[in-house]
Amino acid sequence: MRDDHGQMHIDYLIGIAIFLTSVIFVFSYTAGLFTPFQSNSDEVTLIADRISTNVIEQSTSAGNPRTPNLLNSKKVDNFFTQMNANYEGTIDHYGMNSSFLTYELNITMQNITAGSIDHSAGKPLPLQGNIGQTKRIVLVENESTGDKVQATLFVRVW
Repeated sequence: MRDDHGQMHIDYLIGIAIFLTSVIFVFSYTAGLFTPFQSNSDEVTLIADRISTNVIEQSTSAGNPRTPNLLNSKKVDNFFTQMNANYEGTIDHYGMNSSFLTYELNITMQNITAGSIDHSAGKPLPLQGNIGQTKRIVLVENESTGDKVQATLFVRVW
């Protein structure tokens, strides 16, 4: 009498291990098929984040290092007026214009309590394409009255 059924469990375990390894391999490599091949959304999001940090902490800051999101209302008005008057100069200032690649910019400030758009500058948003967006919640302080208004600053780059 021959006893050749002893390796049945080992063969079964090896087969299941090979099957699970192949399933994991297929799922890990097919996940990349659903992302677009020419996507630069990470790049434009990083640019939008860099510009929002520059605008909030340098261009429109109230000057108090303990509250980095506190903005001066006069500086905010001047910034949006200058950006509307000299859009190309603003793009050059932030390093978004080169001979190889040019980005467009839209910066909008929305009053949270009133729900209205206080300021907007830059190009209108495109209907399609990769748009990088950064939203920052800020306080805008009126120097003369001391009143503070909560607002959201949207920086969009494409």
